Amino acid sequence: MKLTKIVGIHAAQSALMYSPQKITRVWLNTERSDKRLEALLDTLSELNVPLEKVDRKKLDKLADGMNHQGVVLEVSLPEELSENELKTAVEHLTETALFLVLDNVQDPHNLGACLRSADATKVHGIIITKDNAVGITPTVCKVASGAAETVPVYVVTNLARTLRWLKGEGLWIIGTAGEAENTLYQTDFTVPMALVIGAEEKGMRRLTREQCDLLVKLPMLGTVESLNLSVATGVLLYETLRQRTV
Repeated sequence: MKLTKIVGIHAAQSALMYSPQKITRVWLNTERSDKRLEALLDTLSELNVPLEKVDRKKLDKLADGMNHQGVVLEVSLPEELSENELKTAVEHLTETALFLVLDNVQDPHNLGACLRSADATKVHGIIITKDNAVGITPTVCKVASGAAETVPVYVVTNLARTLRWLKGEGLWIIGTAGEAENTLYQTDFTVPMALVIGAEEKGMRRLTREQCDLLVKLPMLGTVESLNLSVATGVLLYETLRQRTV
């Protein structure tokens, strides 16, 4: 079992809500006066896990510089899910499908940030590649701030094959590319879809691109040519959410 630490009240609340069984240890700063922290203490005290009351200096060290708000939890890392589990999830969806596909994304900070955006915009799952890509790591979990516990991450061995299967299930495969003709604001994101984001600097691989039904881009009016991968993903997902909730 791989362990990691998550910090902050929101991350702790998410862990308690979605996976309390994965909490293995707790550190709390009882010197801090905060009603939310007091409520957390009451709930965490009911769990059969070691709970240590420490000072802020100890928490600062445990949190490795992150804003802990008086609480640090040690949890077991979320499990990555299989291609068969992805198929089961798609087949049992009762809502309009929205999946995020990351094609060989290797930066754990990008995956963690994408998880946060995916959680905020009700993405049904993130699909990553088995090879040449980052998976669930302690760094990913820290950046995700609890979202690694709420958003399923599916690992597939052959992304092009998976995208073909998703199309057969009625999903549109929408890829992102700077040279695309249409912007995200000219694109219908209310359809069942999988949004494909290419790797840092390299973009989508050829076989991945060939599976896309259409390509979209973000308008860039300044001097820079592109946004950070996770920032662009957040923009695209929030435009999808906007269209689906109008």
